[in-house]
Order: sequence, then structure tokens, then C-alpha cells
Amino acid sequence: MDYHLHTLSSGIRLVFYPIKSQVAHVGVMSLAGTRFDPDDKAGLAHFLEHSIFKGTERRKPFHILNRVDSIGGELNAYTTKEEIVLYASFPKEFINRSLELLNDISFNSIYPEKEIEKEKDIVIDEINSYLDSPSEYIFDEFEDTLFEGHPLGKNILGTSESVTNIKRSDLLHFVENRFIPENMVVSIVGDYKWNDLIRKCEKYIVPKFHSKSDLNFDDSFQRESFIKKTNRANYQSHIMIGTQAYNIHDSKRRGLILLNNMLGGPSLNSRLVLNIREKFGFTYNIESNYTPYSDLGMMNIYAGTDKKYMNKTIKLIEKELKIFREKKLTPHQLERAKIQLKGNITLSEENNLNQMLALGKSVLFNLDIESLETVFQAIDDITPEQMLEIANEVFDPNSLNYLIYEVED
Repeated sequence: MDYHLHTLSSGIRLVFYPIKSQVAHVGVMSLAGTRFDPDDKAGLAHFLEHSIFKGTERRKPFHILNRVDSIGGELNAYTTKEEIVLYASFPKEFINRSLELLNDISFNSIYPEKEIEKEKDIVIDEINSYLDSPSEYIFDEFEDTLFEGHPLGKNILGTSESVTNIKRSDLLHFVENRFIPENMVVSIVGDYKWNDLIRKCEKYIVPKFHSKSDLNFDDSFQRESFIKKTNRANYQSHIMIGTQAYNIHDSKRRGLILLNNMLGGPSLNSRLVLNIREKFGFTYNIESNYTPYSDLGMMNIYAGTDKKYMNKTIKLIEKELKIFREKKLTPHQLERAKIQLKGNITLSEENNLNQMLALGKSVLFNLDIESLETVFQAIDDITPEQMLEIANEVFDPNSLNYLIYEVED
């Protein structure tokens, strides 16, 4: 990958990937996700992401939203457990406008009291919509429970009570301590000359806050496994089975990505889909996911099923995990899995917005930026013995956790 990396005079890191396209993408990424919320202010980072568009020292909300939309572009943001990302996609000639706007909302937002109070109702409505959607809420509750007592156990949305208690001063304090050069990356994908782009970023990306970074990661966290069942007035039973897994820096993470792709990844030929949905018809929605973070990771399996099939579905999931633990993949099985994963990666590379976000995240978390050839070689080097070892570590029955929403009688 012919990318460019540079540290601006402010200390913010800049990563750039040149492409031939009329559309460009810029992201401003900060290590300011939910894990950094104060203990008594759950949901603060997510609420800040909502409120950051509500006015700056020189722009009203309409002017912020219209600045990129009026040129046919898109302005958006999202919050994860570890980062807040502000980004824009636009015709490439409007790079100056986009950089200046992202800088303005990152460092000059004023969080008006009136807008904060309105936004509280919107976020609380978002929380309630999750509570009304068990197939979505179970993911959050499982992660909150799995990492309870660790910063990653903080819920992204927070609660109605915690959001209600957020004050303007909380937002300002959070920005001053988290939106600092040491914790930030600007990522750009577009058709630009590298030296010109550096000059533009030096001019338009001007941080205001320079607190000392206080990142504190803990990879030693462990909790006892749990089995948690809840009766809910649902049409379906919802099942979540999972455990802690490798963090984003672990050399085994790539093998787990491959294993997850085989087990219940996005393709319709995954083992869970073929052997539970297609063979028995027990469930429509079934999937597995692997999420690595800076210090910990999570592997989970979700299924929604009729009440009468719930226990059978759980048994079949456990059977698939046991097969991975006990039966080494044949060279042919592993080769097919590698071809499929490499194909998925190749297709994702075609999305330039995803490229921009992935590059920025790699730099933000101090990961190596690897060429497609390097990634493919690493996948090709995975052996059946390594896959068996990973399956036994991650799918150990003694470390599996269960969260089940049962249908009320």
C-alpha cells in the first residue's frame, strides 16, 4: 500500500492514501470512546458525538450541516468503545472546506445549553429503541456483562438517568482532555499531491487543547464465566454465547478472524448458517463476531429462534464449537477458508471510505499498515495446528458465557 504518514507540527498524525477519484474522504479520529467516560457519566462520549454538531464559535447547527451537504457531500460521525470519528465525503476540489469544517467542530464546538437539553430527549429515545429491540440490545448487554468492572464494560449509549445528568461542563472537560494531538489522527483518501496536502492540514487542522495523554489499558482483566437468563415479552428467544478473545495487537488475531469467518461470518456458507439455519430451519438470524480492542477482545455468537427450538439451537452451536476444538481442519478445508477470507478483504478494499477509516484506525492504535500482499501472506501462513490451538483457547467450554432472552410463558 503506497500510503504516506506524517506528524503535523501540532503533534497530530496524518495518514494519506492517494487514489484516482473525483471523491475524497477525510476523517478526524480521537481516542475518546466510551471506555473513557467518567464512571458516573455513562454515555458521555456518544452524547458528545451527537452534540458536537450543535454549533461552534462561528457557526450555527444549520451552517455546519449545510457546509458539506450543499456541495453534494456527506458529513457524519460515530462512537465506539475506544474512539470518536468525525468524517466527510465530498468532491475532491472541496478539501479545504472539509478540513476547516472538521477542525471547527472538533475544537470550537460550544455545546449550547438549549441544544443539549433537546439532544438528551433524542438520545434517550435512541436508548429506548434499543430496549425495544432485543436482537440489538442483547449485543450491548452481553458486552457490558462480559467486561463488567473494566472500562470496556461501559455502555456506549449509557442510561436514561446518566444521559439526563450530563452537563455542558462535562462535555467541555471531556473534549479538553481527549481531543488532544497525542490522541488524534487525520486520515485522508483522495487524489492529492502529498506535499500540498501537508500544507493544507498544517493550515486548517489547528488543535486548541494540549493536555497530557492519560491512556490506561489493562490486558490482565478476567472475570468468572456467567449464565444469565431473562424472561422477556418477545416473539423469539434470543441467544448470545461468547467469551473474551485476543486484543488488536495479538499475533493470533488473524487466525481468529479466519475461524470466525468459517463459523458464522458474513457469508451464507458459514457453518452456523449451513448446519443450523439451512439444515434444520431453527433460526433465520444466526452469526458470529470477533471484536478486538486495544487490550482485550470479544468473540460472540448470536441466534434468534422460536422458543421451542431454543435449547436445540444452543446444543447445535455448542456442537460446532466442539468440532473446531477437537477436529483439525484438513488442508483443503483451510485453503478454501483462506480463499474466501482473502476475497472478502479484496472486496472491502474497493470501498474508499472504508479504506480511509481503516487507515486512520491503524495509525490511531499504532498498528502496522500492511499491504494486501503482506496480509494475504500472513493468512496463507496459518496452519491447521494453529487453528486448533486458537479454537481450544477461545472456545474452551469453561470460559464460555451465556446470555439468553427467553420468551415469557
